[in-house]
Amino acid sequence: MRKSEQAITTIEQLDRPRCLERWREAFGRPPPKHLSPQFMKRVLIWELQNKELGRLSVKTARRLQHIASGKTPLVKAKPGSHLVREWNGRTYQVEVIDGGYVLDGKTWRSLSAIAKHITGAHWSGPRFFGVQ
Repeated sequence: MRKSEQAITTIEQLDRPRCLERWREAFGRPPPKHLSPQFMKRVLIWELQNKELGRLSVKTARRLQHIASGKTPLVKAKPGSHLVREWNGRTYQVEVIDGGYVLDGKTWRSLSAIAKHITGAHWSGPRFFGVQ
């Protein structure tokens, strides 16, 4: 059995008091209250794997945080792309072109202007359409 497999087996066999102790060793503080031993073991194994295999890049960690928050993942809009947004029962489709955007045959210089046209209020166009 490899060292990492042995370490995982050891973590899987921990009782609650030993899980709490290992958590403090790994993270330098006690775990949040009411975590089950099973959940703590999964996190401890994940931390062990991170140390052995390398952590996520900062960019990947930010992207995962953004996704976990329930927000639409941000993407870059490239010419030829179509952005779709439903608002008050109507679906709007915007085509991205060099230097602007096209909605209903009219060319716009910014997504924010389109968002204001659609909603009647000031919006961040990129946020409204879920792009950067």
